[in-house]
Amino acid sequence: MTVPGDALRSLRGDSRLADGWIHAEEIPPREPRYGTPDPPFPGQIQGFLDSRKIRLYSHQCEAVQAFREKKNVVMTTPTASGKTLAFALPVFEALLTQPGSTFLFLYPTKALTRDQHKTLRALEEGFCTGAVSAVYDGDTATSARARIRQEARIVLSNPYELHNILSWHHQWSRFFSGLSAVVIDEAHRYRGVFGSHVALLLRRLRRVCRFHGSHPLFVLSTATLANAGQFAEKLCGVPFEQITRDGSPAGHRTIAFYNPCREWPADRSMHRDSALILALCTQAGLQTLCFSGSRRTAELVASWAREFAAEPPRHVPAEKIASYRAGYLPEERRAIEEGLKSGALRGVVSTNALELGIDVGTLDAVVLSGFPGTMMAAWQQAGRAGRGARDALAILVASPNPLDQYFMRHPSAFFGAPLEHAIIDIENPYILSGQVLCAAAELPLDCEADRDLFPPALPEIVSSLAGQHLLGRTRRGWIYAGSRRAADLVSLEGGSRETFTVMCNGHVLETLDRAQAYREAHKGAILLHQGEQYRVDDLDLDARTVRVTPVTVDYYTRPQKSAAVRVLEVKACRDLSGARLFFGDVEVTEQYTAYRMIERETVIGVEPLDLPPSRFATRGLWFELAPGTCDAVTRAGGDLAGGLHGMEHALIAVMPFFVLCDRWDIGGLSVPCGGESGYPAVYIYDGYEGGIGLAEKGYEICEDIVATAGSLVADCPCTDGCPSCILSPKCGSDNQPLDKKAARLLLSLVLTAG
Repeated sequence: MTVPGDALRSLRGDSRLADGWIHAEEIPPREPRYGTPDPPFPGQIQGFLDSRKIRLYSHQCEAVQAFREKKNVVMTTPTASGKTLAFALPVFEALLTQPGSTFLFLYPTKALTRDQHKTLRALEEGFCTGAVSAVYDGDTATSARARIRQEARIVLSNPYELHNILSWHHQWSRFFSGLSAVVIDEAHRYRGVFGSHVALLLRRLRRVCRFHGSHPLFVLSTATLANAGQFAEKLCGVPFEQITRDGSPAGHRTIAFYNPCREWPADRSMHRDSALILALCTQAGLQTLCFSGSRRTAELVASWAREFAAEPPRHVPAEKIASYRAGYLPEERRAIEEGLKSGALRGVVSTNALELGIDVGTLDAVVLSGFPGTMMAAWQQAGRAGRGARDALAILVASPNPLDQYFMRHPSAFFGAPLEHAIIDIENPYILSGQVLCAAAELPLDCEADRDLFPPALPEIVSSLAGQHLLGRTRRGWIYAGSRRAADLVSLEGGSRETFTVMCNGHVLETLDRAQAYREAHKGAILLHQGEQYRVDDLDLDARTVRVTPVTVDYYTRPQKSAAVRVLEVKACRDLSGARLFFGDVEVTEQYTAYRMIERETVIGVEPLDLPPSRFATRGLWFELAPGTCDAVTRAGGDLAGGLHGMEHALIAVMPFFVLCDRWDIGGLSVPCGGESGYPAVYIYDGYEGGIGLAEKGYEICEDIVATAGSLVADCPCTDGCPSCILSPKCGSDNQPLDKKAARLLLSLVLTAG
């Protein structure tokens, strides 16, 4: 087999790729650091470890010791560092030494739950603990559920199922009364609106456990974050000890950057070049996993890779390369996973479904077809190759997007990038009100007794819900008084209770909130659901339904909108060199006026829309530009409105570099005359009703965001602006007006004027 370093040299020598190689970073191998638990494990556990010649790494021993000392633990060691064993060992030790103790393991997906159950079952058999572990989720057979509730000591589930289980907690009294610890794997997945819901769900769990007489520990594993300890505490509401030093070994790792988008308009396809690189890696004998951003591109890249890999002289059969994505039957996904483990498959193209810790064996190389949006995800994906002490190759193939191109021009920024902040906001009133309803349906709610579990706004929320006749007062406290089951009213994915249902031939595809429905599901829109195309035939605002028809078309739709921002309350402000920076509550009004049909970036039609304005309260930060800053742009011959607009786009483009979010989670507006004092202003706001903390974090680290946005615009080689700097795919005004030079000057003056 070719070693990864030799394969990269071969790739660089291929004439079809020769012009695109930008940088290669060599990360040296790391020797393991071991530890010894004190005191040793019980005989059957230690005997099993000795028989398998398993030595514990130092961070695994730290986790065991913290668990024994009844401390909540968050582990931030990298992919493949043995985190599963780190939390499984003390759990099995407790099963042996604490009769009646039970444990809850939560995972973000069903596939990961079942994969991890296989690992736990193997340990269960090896340790001879006699424990009963079981998966309890939406796929669990009805006939098995009562037995699991009555017998299982380890239950593996997900937040969606827990959301429903808590309504029936009396049926789980045995399990909840003995609950010793809750293990939360891949905890970084619980951020934004989803994470805010899960944080309040975990407080509901703690409340139910307290009722049944238990106070479980929390053990979290997460990707590396800037605020891992703070994030864990906000997620679970308890103090945490953080374990960060990784004792596991690592082989030599090479991370290469390849840029097919060196000019605008781009003359090469990122996905086609990714397919070629994947094919060449498989021909070189490297088992390779390629990550792609959507179901559709995963299928396309796999198809192209099969064509390239079939070329002589090193032919790789088509059946050796597969795609992996949501939508496949479970048995199909398991067959692909087994094919990777056994080596029968030499290449797989996947959505981020395989970014999680599903066991696919040891891979030699990973191709990232586009930066996945966050540094955390990039390192998670790259870490799927070269597990243990094996050498590995990872290749980032850049898209035209601003962050991709920023890294291509500044490779050191990628490898020295600040860790991102995971943001959750349990004080969002729309999220909190739904979770309070669920809590009141589970147990009578007492604002005084429960104040340690919920935010300070609890009495206000209770009063509001009582006024809507959704809560009723009793001698024991507030109870849920609605006609529908409370858990059915609350979606963990959405911030608002106002939902639109997308229907196709009588089947429900998904649900959207009102803002999403206006933006993505207006009449005539081409709606993408799990990579498939649907045309919207009707948007019924009264019935809150969207009726769609499957189609296959060569164009996509993009709405045009007008927007306005009204400041409701200033919560903080400070002076920058060339602007005044604010943070506070704002009201956003958006109105979609038309939509464009676009084929290969060419507008082929424009159709009007007749939708009412959409208003929502959220939180934002905004810059009021000083008169001297604006005068400097005018003196330089720049268009102030175009410069403000470009500045807005650049700031939104780099926000995901610092805060774990997607640029679609953030909204923006620039106005030549506005702000609190009538000065030119740029607004950046959370795109969710009530806000979820993104703008607040942006306010705190504003200088870093502005500096990076300035570098992004200044270093882009284009003349007038392109998708790699200030053109935005989500712009509601068709990227008009834009002035790149004025945007560059504004970003510079905001931090350095005067």
